[in-house]
Amino acid sequence: MTEAVKIISPIDGRVYAERPVASAAEIETALDRARAAQRAWAATSLAERTAALTRFTDALLAMNDEIVPELAWQMGRPVRYGGEQRGVEERARYMISIAEEALAPLEKKDKPGFIRYIRREPLGLVLVIAPWNYPYLTAINSIVPALVAGNAVLLKHASQTLLVGERFQKAADAAGLPEGLFCNIVMDHESTEKLIASRRIDHISFTGSVEGGRRIEKAAAGTFATLGLELGGKDPAYVRRDTDLDYTVENLVDGSFFNSGQSCCGIERIYVDAPIYDDFLERFIETAKGWTLGNPLDPETVVGPMARASFADHVRQQIAEAVRQGAKAHLDMKHPEDRKGSPYLAPQVLSNVNHQMSVMREESFGPVVGIMKVSGDEEAVTLMNDSPYGLTASIWTKDLEAAARLGDRIETGTVFANRCDYLDPALVWTGVKDTGKGGALSEIGYHNLTQPKSYHLKEV
Repeated sequence: MTEAVKIISPIDGRVYAERPVASAAEIETALDRARAAQRAWAATSLAERTAALTRFTDALLAMNDEIVPELAWQMGRPVRYGGEQRGVEERARYMISIAEEALAPLEKKDKPGFIRYIRREPLGLVLVIAPWNYPYLTAINSIVPALVAGNAVLLKHASQTLLVGERFQKAADAAGLPEGLFCNIVMDHESTEKLIASRRIDHISFTGSVEGGRRIEKAAAGTFATLGLELGGKDPAYVRRDTDLDYTVENLVDGSFFNSGQSCCGIERIYVDAPIYDDFLERFIETAKGWTLGNPLDPETVVGPMARASFADHVRQQIAEAVRQGAKAHLDMKHPEDRKGSPYLAPQVLSNVNHQMSVMREESFGPVVGIMKVSGDEEAVTLMNDSPYGLTASIWTKDLEAAARLGDRIETGTVFANRCDYLDPALVWTGVKDTGKGGALSEIGYHNLTQPKSYHLKEV
């Protein structure tokens, strides 16, 4: 077992923070406290729980001035973007606002002499395993609805963003949540898998790699714990000939390179209708030149380093392989830190790409995008589906009916038209194929964090 976890900052490669891994006894204590707190918490009214989670949200948002530079040091996001405050607030407050309706008993009144209804009861103990790329947004998707629904939550955050877990704990304490109901805990892979296999966890919410998802499924085998897995992605965009080019280019450049491309639903491949391909590519390249690489602590920096040098080197290898196979790299934005073995990697745009190249089929999770010419809707749909992943897909067109028709044929969890790289809390967040299973947010998110219980009462 690892004795301590260190955050190696992508800014300068130094240890930014270090925390000891919880011992077996500490994990056992956390489990016992969570179970005891959850039983009492589930018995409180929904109004009390939503009020507490509103205080929790307020407390977390109040820390934002401290959170923003912490994020830059931990995972490299430029301070100019102000952290994840807006999305955290939108998702948390929305889920709190729909709780009464989403968790209301479902009454069946069409049978005289009987009282019949279905209630939703908390699952019990929810383990949230959160990633580093959007460390607040991904965690809030499960933490708030799980607690509102009457569950207890253990949070195991990514080693790259350990301090985020501590911020969540401070917010829980400030909100006056019962002791042990929410617990941030530092664990390594071994202790996490052992905990999952212990049969003491009722639901696991995991955002991370496909391989990580497989390990969790293996650890959970036979426990009958429910799973919510958001795994890999290779999200496509299709630009139809009737699109608004200026609007589309601006948004797709942002969708490709924001957060250094380290977004679950970021754009990694673009298919463009042949008649507008040359014009689109020219405009895209020109706009992308404004996404310059720099130190994330500088308010002028647009693109910061990737979270780890190994992640950047993976993207460098994909780019080099594509170029060897005939792709053309269009950007040459020199930066003194952009070299092999460094997390600093400038954005890159590739043309003359095809689906024999890994950059068009395998997850990049970095600031590179391939742009490919297609003959129309049929070829675009075929290529969009030629992937082991399916989180989101976006269609850029003035014809929303056509977008919906095409969306019916695309293997994906969310279909966008004229937007991308966004999560609407009113819609379920889910994926298909190797992207995972389950769903977060919306009323379906509440259903996945609760157990239905039927009441069949006969009058005599």
